[in-house]
Amino acid sequence: MPASTGRPAAPEVIWTRPERAARGPRPAHNRAEIAAAAVRIADAEGIDAVSMRRVAAEVGAGTMSLYNYVPRKEDLHELMVDAVTGEYELPEEPSGDWRADLMALARASRDLLRRHPWVPRLYTSVHGFSPNGLRYLEHCLAALEGLDEDDATKMELLAVVHGAVMTYVGNEVATQERSRALPWTPLEEQAARMAYLTDRVGGGAYPRLAAALANAGPAVDLDAYFERTIGRILDAYGRGAREDRDGNA
Repeated sequence: MPASTGRPAAPEVIWTRPERAARGPRPAHNRAEIAAAAVRIADAEGIDAVSMRRVAAEVGAGTMSLYNYVPRKEDLHELMVDAVTGEYELPEEPSGDWRADLMALARASRDLLRRHPWVPRLYTSVHGFSPNGLRYLEHCLAALEGLDEDDATKMELLAVVHGAVMTYVGNEVATQERSRALPWTPLEEQAARMAYLTDRVGGGAYPRLAAALANAGPAVDLDAYFERTIGRILDAYGRGAREDRDGNA
């Protein structure tokens, strides 16, 4: 892309780039408007539908002029992730119960990713340090003040919980998208696969798997499964802190 479009010649963080020039006419658009338009497109049609041309049309700008606000498509993605991160409704102060606060944040993250199922495809470590990302991390660390661990371990815990939520919702979204693309219902699909599985494990070649499936109980409650998964992660870190203090690790 020619330099005249505003694309930087060297690495640049979009948040350090002035949103408007110190002189000249007031810009016709702003980053928040551009990010909101891109998010609307992604929510409605998926992230592959988001292009600089499409976003420019959505906000009523020329494609080339959009580069004056957002130099690269990667910057647009960063703006999008920051915009949805701003949807967290964070209390002014944590409750004082770090485990309950992180569980609540995990639930909020799951809800956010369900509203914006394209986010896991875009998210990288750099996106966690956008303005709304920093606000979120600061709140998380404030919530963890009651956990007797060093800062590195607290950051690790946040990364593990975040990764677990991303993976969980990513699987949920992929399953839903696959189901919508098939000419039969999810129940018909499940019945066919269970018949195959029953036939395969019933011959005695997989005795442990056969026993596990026989004892699996009723269908999995996905909400309860999510709660248990995140709860066990939090318990593991809380237990580790206690064991370190007691000298039993």
